[in-house]
Amino acid sequence: MNKKQKKMLIRIIIATILLIGFHFIPMTGVLRFIAYMIPYFIIGYDIIKKAYKGIINLKPFDESLLMVVATVGAIILALYNEAHAQNGDYVEAIAVMLFYQIGEFFQSVAVAKSRKNISELMDIRPDYANIETDGRLEKVDPNEVKVGDIIIISAGEKVPLDGIIIDGSSALNTAALTGESIPQSVEAGDEIISGSINLTGLLKVRVTKSFGESTVSKIIELVENASSKKSKSEDFITKFARVYTPIVVISALLLAIIPPVVRIVIMHSPALWNIWAYRALTFLVISCPCALVVSIPLSFFAGIGGASRTGILIKGSNYLETLSKIKTVVFDKTGTLTKGIFEVNAIHHNKIEENKLIEYAALAESASSHPIALSLKKAYNKQIDMSRVKNMREISGNGIIADIDDLEVIAGNEKLMDKFNIEYIKCHSTGTIIHIAINKKYMGHIVISDIIKPESENAIKNLRQAGIKNIVMLTGDLKKSAQDVAEKLNISKFYAELLPDEKLEKVEELIDEKNLLAFVGDGINDAPVLSRADIGIAMGMIGSDAAIEAADVVLMDDNPLKIAEAIKISKKCLLIVKQNIWFALGVKFICLILGAIGLASMWLAVFADVGVMIICILNAVRGLFIKK
Repeated sequence: MNKKQKKMLIRIIIATILLIGFHFIPMTGVLRFIAYMIPYFIIGYDIIKKAYKGIINLKPFDESLLMVVATVGAIILALYNEAHAQNGDYVEAIAVMLFYQIGEFFQSVAVAKSRKNISELMDIRPDYANIETDGRLEKVDPNEVKVGDIIIISAGEKVPLDGIIIDGSSALNTAALTGESIPQSVEAGDEIISGSINLTGLLKVRVTKSFGESTVSKIIELVENASSKKSKSEDFITKFARVYTPIVVISALLLAIIPPVVRIVIMHSPALWNIWAYRALTFLVISCPCALVVSIPLSFFAGIGGASRTGILIKGSNYLETLSKIKTVVFDKTGTLTKGIFEVNAIHHNKIEENKLIEYAALAESASSHPIALSLKKAYNKQIDMSRVKNMREISGNGIIADIDDLEVIAGNEKLMDKFNIEYIKCHSTGTIIHIAINKKYMGHIVISDIIKPESENAIKNLRQAGIKNIVMLTGDLKKSAQDVAEKLNISKFYAELLPDEKLEKVEELIDEKNLLAFVGDGINDAPVLSRADIGIAMGMIGSDAAIEAADVVLMDDNPLKIAEAIKISKKCLLIVKQNIWFALGVKFICLILGAIGLASMWLAVFADVGVMIICILNAVRGLFIKK
């Protein structure tokens, strides 16, 4: 609870104690009036001040003016009753202001609760970076660190900039970025992103991005801009309140004047000005649109805050609203549904041990930096002893021949096997096939392919459960490779061998005004498609800067399972918004009719205003709590 909230709570408590206390103290006349005005001004002085400023700035029609007019009118009616030998009821006027401030207090607490999740993200902003100068560590502003500089990150410190570890190993807490609570182990050669927290070891890191381009800066910028992008529902409520408020003020005036005039002129009866004035004041309190004006933006804010806790960054409430209406999800394949890196996937028909086959292949490819060679060396996972390799020859487009431990090793494709008349076994798996022969005898083959992410299959299932029936995959890969992934993930519709501009054309064809489309991608060539889709979803950890900039939603841990989760969050948020709108308008409409015909007291008016607002706020806060 902040200082302002504590001050408001103290005012509420003091006003409540005085109101209850004065009820048991016998007082009359001027003394009674002065006594009750003390709690009124304690609880309402800021509302009176705000209403006055609204009038001075020619923007009078807001809830502050309604509260002041209604409560001052109630006080005038109480004074009128005092003057006619009756005890004036000042309690109603003070109660209206008191309960209104209680509602505002609830709103403040609710907003603080939803802001907390976003402020935790903002907390990832690093205060400094450690640069080693003359054997000593110097703390500098992260903005001053250049690409290529070496920074030192001690245990317990935030990672200030993106970079590659050149020395040390540790565990990183990435919860604020990805929503993942399990620490991530890192060592020399691994990339790390700013905003995470170094938990254990000392790390020496070479900076790869300036602070302005770093992950932490991008996230903070996204979060700061999220609240400026209003949804259609929010925009409607804001416009509605501007038109609605003057209408109800005029209606209240007419209710106070027309019936008494009709009674005098047409019915020749007493005007009953005090009764109709009381009904008009009750009408004003009931009509206050606080519940809608406060709870609708809060519902979206809570939804964005709740999503951020799980590592889903939604750039604005307009995108949250659009996300709830998505019917088609289009995936890029590489890096989105697959890991986007080559790995040894299988070993077939091997005549020697698998590890030995991998060893010979890795040694044969030891001098190459090709992705295929790198994947073989990664699978071997041992230090390469170059002294074992002699007479290495590359056959362009076919493979490698090398003498390893005085054995002739031939590693390559089918053409290389044909070249040396080696009988080999064809492979029907999808990927790059490396056939191995030793001393012209076939020893088996290694399948290297892009690995499907372990979460991808469940991600597709969860999307269907979330109501997404139309799921499409686009890729620039060969049709056979695309078909293999599509079949494994149960995606019935896919398009392969597409250039970046052809991906855009395909998305254009799939876009339907009635069925909104989301595109999920990660690469720089996905940026145009992410921009064109109704909702662009980018992978934040491995995704390119261009893709993240172009997207409307960013998944910080690259987990495709989060897509269905984001859609569920958006649908829950929109359901809460609709519940609040219909509940608030329904209760107010009924109470307005009751107030106009004299069946609603000021107490019912307080419920119709403040009570409904509190219920709507509590309902809105549900958006913060995401079931995992």
